[in-house]
Amino acid sequence: MRKGVLDICILSIISQGEIYPSDIITKMKEAKLIVVEGTLYPLLTRLKNAGLLAYSWVESNSGPPRKYYKLTPLGEELLKELRITWDELLEAVNKTTNQNTAL
Repeated sequence: MRKGVLDICILSIISQGEIYPSDIITKMKEAKLIVVEGTLYPLLTRLKNAGLLAYSWVESNSGPPRKYYKLTPLGEELLKELRITWDELLEAVNKTTNQNTAL
């Protein structure tokens, strides 16, 4: 379940525009979702290999070039589907938990 949640969160962050992995980690931490590089990089590779992400190399003034990620059209479509599924799941959980508290 956590894997699916990470996917939608990371795809959502990347959907806002090209982004460097350490900036993804920062945004996740700000949302109180702790993700470390050892989790993020394999996930980005998996999403890229699935055709959901693309990347470009950008020269850096302070070191080697940096890899910036963006969504592909396939990634944008999947994110739309994931958001629908997420909304349905939230609705189901809310209905279930609200019923349990009323008992």
